[in-house]
Amino acid sequence: MRTMLRTGGRRVKGSRKPEPDPGEPDHPQKGGRKLSVSGVSRRARDIVSGKGDSAKAQRMALFTFGVRVFGAALAYFLQVFLARWMGSHEYGIYVVVWTIVIVLGVIAPLGFNSSVQRLIPEYLAFDRLDLLRGILSASRTIAMVSATALMLVTMAVVWFSSGHVPDYYIVPAYLAALCLPMFTLTDVQEGIARSRDWGDLAIMPTYIWRPFLILVVVLVASLTGLPHTATTACLAAILATWVAALYQKISMDRRLRHLVGPGPARWAPGDWMRLSLPIFLVEGFFTLLTSADVLMVSYFEPPGEVAVYYAAAKTLALVHFVYFAVKAASAHRYSRLHHSGDHEGLAVYVRQSVGWTFWPSLLFAGLLLVFGSYILRLFGSDFAGGHNILAFLLVGVLARAAVGPVDALLTMAGEQKRCAVAYAGAFAVNVALNVTLIPYFGLIGAALATSISMCFEASSLFWVARRRLGISSFIWTGHRSGKRTTHGE
Repeated sequence: MRTMLRTGGRRVKGSRKPEPDPGEPDHPQKGGRKLSVSGVSRRARDIVSGKGDSAKAQRMALFTFGVRVFGAALAYFLQVFLARWMGSHEYGIYVVVWTIVIVLGVIAPLGFNSSVQRLIPEYLAFDRLDLLRGILSASRTIAMVSATALMLVTMAVVWFSSGHVPDYYIVPAYLAALCLPMFTLTDVQEGIARSRDWGDLAIMPTYIWRPFLILVVVLVASLTGLPHTATTACLAAILATWVAALYQKISMDRRLRHLVGPGPARWAPGDWMRLSLPIFLVEGFFTLLTSADVLMVSYFEPPGEVAVYYAAAKTLALVHFVYFAVKAASAHRYSRLHHSGDHEGLAVYVRQSVGWTFWPSLLFAGLLLVFGSYILRLFGSDFAGGHNILAFLLVGVLARAAVGPVDALLTMAGEQKRCAVAYAGAFAVNVALNVTLIPYFGLIGAALATSISMCFEASSLFWVARRRLGISSFIWTGHRSGKRTTHGE
């Protein structure tokens, strides 16, 4: 087991270098090829009906991209509806407590939500079904225990904070904490589903089922005369989160029985935790980095101002979903190429994934700059002033898109610790700048602080990938790569 986890940049014993799929070169080509209708048609057929790893990865990417597009639209519509339904003050309360749920929900799995994407393919490849049964059980059990403990701690903190925080946060915070166990279970099961390319179970519960159910429950609550408050919205979130998670679990257990079947299960908690904890640090710091601005704004500003800032940040998700879709579809292929020793194929695929991330992001960013103020007015007249916030935040998002999902590359290549250090540094920069700028510049200060910290994050991750893996992930570096550093250096 330890041999498998510590292969670093070396090729795994017994593994085969993946054969290139028809229609997709695994190595850079010299010169360009003219596009033709027949060529495009043939390429489309290869993606739709191909049986190779590349075709599967591209189908997964297209499905993920399509669901993320629809999911982003659905989530955005939900936020617009909630803002208009509750008003800016109550909406601001809701987004603060839900942001806390998101942060704790990412921390609670302890990294198992990502490590299963690396362990499950390894155990299947080496026919270690006992360890496979073990990780399928342990990942969900450990995450649920951790999430339940965090839920109880959160409730205790809210109890002891009474009198120190505004009263309007207390009840919604209690209710939101009840989402944590099922929120965490959904996250871990998403990782399991991704490892098997089960796109419906991987992304539908989080990006389609849960927001749709929240919307339905809020509509029913409105028709039954319940108050239009953050408390009602949190009750809807509890019901939606639990229903989506339980349905996902039932469906996944049915598929896993066909995949593995009954038999002995072996746990290797020491090895699993050594792999998962660095990932936990990476994802924890990343989530803190992406959520710290909302929480910091809530400390300095009233809920109405938090609502305006969050609406601008949520509008930014219309650009950011490209990054997350490519990251989700590429992570396990990064792992396969790296552990097979195909460094050149990995470098080519990294360049492709950076292009898939940056150019659509740039297009959507331009559209947001033009139409952003009109889009923000959908939330209500109080939100139109968020356009300037949007412009500042877009700089950071494009900086992140310019290096692609390099964090997933580093994680799959065993560089989780350095990735975590980069995120920790960016988080420290974010907090320091927010504390400094918000009191003087308000919401613009928060946007500027966040954008600078994202630029710091992107440059740090780019440098680590170039230094440790010899791969340049910047959009305009072409085919150049740096000197590769082995893990032993």
